[in-house]
Parts: sequence; C-alpha cells; structure tokens
Amino acid sequence: MAKLGKRTTAAREGVDAKTLYPLDDAVKMVKERAKAKFDETIELAINLGVDPRHADQMVRGVVELPNGSGRTVRVAVFAKGDKAEEAKAAGADIVGDDELAAEVQAGKIDFDRCIATPDMMPLVGRLGKVLGPRGMMPNPKVGTVTPDIGEAVKSAKGGAVEFRVEKAGIVHAGVGKASFSEDQIAGNVRALLNAVQKAKPSGAKGTFMKKVALSSTMGPGVKIDLSSVQDA
Repeated sequence: MAKLGKRTTAAREGVDAKTLYPLDDAVKMVKERAKAKFDETIELAINLGVDPRHADQMVRGVVELPNGSGRTVRVAVFAKGDKAEEAKAAGADIVGDDELAAEVQAGKIDFDRCIATPDMMPLVGRLGKVLGPRGMMPNPKVGTVTPDIGEAVKSAKGGAVEFRVEKAGIVHAGVGKASFSEDQIAGNVRALLNAVQKAKPSGAKGTFMKKVALSSTMGPGVKIDLSSVQDA
C-alpha cells in the first residue's frame, strides 16, 4: 500500500470514515481541510439503490444551485437564425450548426455544456457517439433541447448542474467551491439532494439514497447523516 503524504494524513485526522455527520458539521470539516493552493471544488457523491442498466432505474436531471456552482461554464448551442442570435445574446460561448457539428465530429470540443433547439436534433443526433460518452448529449428531459434557448443558456451559465447516475449507481456533482461560505455550500447540497430525490425512478426499490459523502478536490470524504438534511 502506498504511503500517504503529510497533507493527506493531516486532512484525514479527525474524520471517522464510519461516522455519519450532520450536514453543517460535514460542510465545516470539508472546508477546514481544503488547503490546496487553488480554490478546490466541493463535490457531493450520492450512492443510490438503483441499477442504471435498467431503463426504469435511470436517474438524471438538472438542478439550479441557489448559490451557483462557482464554475465558469462554456456553453455551445446548436441553433440557426433568430434562435442563434438569441443564444448569443444570452451569453453562449459557441453557436453554430453544420460547421459546429463538423468540429465536434472531429473531436474539437471546447465547451462544457451543449444545448440545441428541437429542429437541430436530426443534426445533433449524429454526434451521439462523441457527445454521449462525455455526458454532453442534449436531452429534453434536462432542458438542453428546448425552443427557449435564451433561458437555457442563462441557466447553464448561472449555476445549473446536470446530474446522471453512473454505472456503479453513484451520482457525482460539484456543489460549490472551498471559497464559498458554509451556508452557501449547505444550501447547494440540500438543493441537489432534493432534486435527486424528486428524480427517483419508478423502478427503484428499497432504500433510494444509501450513502452521501461530501469532499473537496484534494480532501477526504465526509459522510452525511441524511436525517440532518431537511426535505431530502
């Protein structure tokens, strides 16, 4: 087993891997241990009682974090005409149609979120093998295929976070930065947990949320006692 560095060892001190901590305590512990020279991302990992290989147990959605994500999100939009102008006015970083599709097909993906108007989906659909594995394929269920392109762009730039359960049944999502206040992080955690709970699929049986842990980019995970999270 590799020997842990001094920073990692120090960060883990005072964190019991078996203890479930109240949300406010967990947030405080994670912030105190975010000692990197950069503004670490605060991440939430939610272990769900689902098997995403079954269509009726897939969990995905989007949530507006009340305090923003702290990330600078580059947004690409597939649109034409007036809708393209609407996207640009709303702050989209890249707007296009056939030329943009050719760039994506060639592997040039200089964006974090992809949005499309409904009429562009026959074109965007051909990019599924490129965008799908990256979790960027536009989908009407999470508001990234919409005629209201201006609002979708503003939402993506303003702190909307898309979540999707992974093969192991885990949802990972950023809920802020270490520079955020404890209240801001806790508020974002509650918002994400509530959104995931509302996205509970019909095929989910038994306990839906099994384990929840909060961590910073370089810090240890701190398990959260769900009973301390109102409405989640």
